[in-house]
Amino acid sequence: MNVMTPVPSLIPENAPFSTEQRAWLNGFFSAYLGVTAETGAGEIGAGEGPEPSEPEDFPWHDASLAMPERMELAKEAKPERKLMAAMAQLDCGQCGYLCQTYAEAVWSGTEADMGRCVPGGKETQRKLKELVAALEGERGTPAAAPVTKSGGALGFSRDRPALATLVDAHPLNRPGSEKDVRHVVFDLSTTDVSYEAGDSLGVFARKNPQLVQAVLDRVGATGEEVVAYDGEALPLRQVLLSKVDIARPSDECMLFLATRAFDGEEALKLQALAEGKGPSELADADLLDLLHAFPSVMPSLPGLLKSLDRLQPRLYSIASSSKAHPREVHLTVSAVRWDSNDRTRTGIGSCYLADFAKPGDVVPVFIQKSHGFGPPADDSAPAIMVGPGTGIAPFRAFLEEREARGAASGKKGGRNWLFFGEQKRATDFLYEDQIIDWQRRGILSRLDIAFSRDQAEKIYVQDRMRENAAELWAWLEEGAHFYVCGDAKRMAKDVEDTLLRIAAQHGGKSAGEAKAWLDGLAKAGRYQRDVY
Repeated sequence: MNVMTPVPSLIPENAPFSTEQRAWLNGFFSAYLGVTAETGAGEIGAGEGPEPSEPEDFPWHDASLAMPERMELAKEAKPERKLMAAMAQLDCGQCGYLCQTYAEAVWSGTEADMGRCVPGGKETQRKLKELVAALEGERGTPAAAPVTKSGGALGFSRDRPALATLVDAHPLNRPGSEKDVRHVVFDLSTTDVSYEAGDSLGVFARKNPQLVQAVLDRVGATGEEVVAYDGEALPLRQVLLSKVDIARPSDECMLFLATRAFDGEEALKLQALAEGKGPSELADADLLDLLHAFPSVMPSLPGLLKSLDRLQPRLYSIASSSKAHPREVHLTVSAVRWDSNDRTRTGIGSCYLADFAKPGDVVPVFIQKSHGFGPPADDSAPAIMVGPGTGIAPFRAFLEEREARGAASGKKGGRNWLFFGEQKRATDFLYEDQIIDWQRRGILSRLDIAFSRDQAEKIYVQDRMRENAAELWAWLEEGAHFYVCGDAKRMAKDVEDTLLRIAAQHGGKSAGEAKAWLDGLAKAGRYQRDVY
């Protein structure tokens, strides 16, 4: 007879999470910290455990700040916090951690891989290595071996993904658009995966098969060669397609290629590239670029594979409510393509879903639970949602969820206000029919749209916020929750600045008071951001 170990309650009951989210977080942190209900949260490790401490202030934890600004803010902080400042500050989960916990794992030695931060890229990877080397004297003895993480339920961990079936990936833009945004549908009916509005879906993508074939041709391989990877014997083509990152070669890869160069000048250039000092035209080179740029390089396959970073999953905000679409999960994905050095480049995750995966394909996926990002638990609470472009994704889920829950709409509460923006209304109004139908039926109490290229002067969502500042402030005073989804460095920062100005103008607050007000709104769970 199996006896279930009770899970301790580590997340306060008044924290801004649903019952399901609180249960998941309690399970995650109890497994991570090694705490059970019997030991209690105060008995972590030996002795009586640490004394309760005041919450730390992380002023660098802002995705709109550049790396030098973040490092300056953290210059007096302890080493693991300096490492945290080197992260991308998105808490996106692609690394398998949060920014804080990834930094702590690297500093403790329980995580050896410094290349997990996808949005931070090489900038983060290089800064982490620089900091660890510079601070080594303060590090003490690293942990002997990585901590074994709890695998979790199938489909709720990057280490134990579920297998979903791709149903569709049809275009949302109309002909004539400069963009290619897809509505992606996965069938979950053969899995036990469930999700909440506000969660994200991790997708293990496969790379452009044409790029993989070109790399195989350059190294003189067929792709059928059996190689060792992760303790398995796999075809080389499969490893290049789905296991290693050839779109963003690591510094270790460049150093390895330098050892395999038969031309001394090429070897020196590759070493310089690994230090971030090489030719500017190769700063963003993929593996094929490097192999073509340095023709004397003849890499061994085992050495090449060992030098490449592991391919990280791509995370996408879920664009559906499971109440509206049982056993399905929807995404809103913008296909990324660009031309460089006489080649068309493709985004790994986005173009896998848009171009290379076909309906019926089985794709490894997992649910990344949100960190408090979700529609109001109180169905009568108003919600203001700012989601230009693919930032509309979670708000489609929110609106489907609120409609399915029968959340009130109208003067008594439960009102929904959506700000949406894109380039042109005629071609880029994503989910237009559904959004207009919500407005017609009163699910959307307010809809403000901003199409930047439909007039001579560009208009953005923050401009619509300023135009409706008095009413927006009134909604906030009535208890509205304010949500933002989209680009962290520009749009989200502009929206926040506009919100602070509205608080000053219509709330009579000084700049400092407005910032404190917004911080208080965030702590109360009424200001939430899903940014990338």
